[in-house]
Amino acid sequence: MYAIIRTGGKQAKVEEGDVLDIERIKESKKVTFTPLLVVTDDGTVVSDRKQLGDAKVVVEVLGERRGEKVDVFKYKNKTGYRRHQGHRQTYTTVQVTKIEAPGSKKPKKKEAAKKDDSSKADGKPKAAKKSGDEKAAKKDSPKKDSGKKAKQKSADKAGDEEA
Repeated sequence: MYAIIRTGGKQAKVEEGDVLDIERIKESKKVTFTPLLVVTDDGTVVSDRKQLGDAKVVVEVLGERRGEKVDVFKYKNKTGYRRHQGHRQTYTTVQVTKIEAPGSKKPKKKEAAKKDDSSKADGKPKAAKKSGDEKAAKKDSPKKDSGKKAKQKSADKAGDEEA
């Protein structure tokens, strides 16, 4: 199972046990992210926002480190304009400990029993499904043309016969 999470304006594909560097966060131990997409072990893809609201990606903070130095140099020809600046981004190293997929929680027995009782309370029998033969017969039946189209077609046929 893997998930896509968003952090620091970037997206990352994560699996349980992955260690990755993300832009600095000020949490000390555990952080949870709401995934943008979850792909389960059986290949089911979940991208619906309502379902993803129940999903979580739990990560454990391992430490912080500084990235490589980036030199910013501005220069304009023949004017003596030169500016030099450096930057080092701070990253937080995290390890993915758990990915909770939506719908992984099984419904309680009490809730399942209530659902069965509510269907019986209606007192109406459920409509029987149509068999495949009835559907095929319905598809094969010709559709009736509207009056204008039928007259136009008959006029076209008469014109073709004369020519």
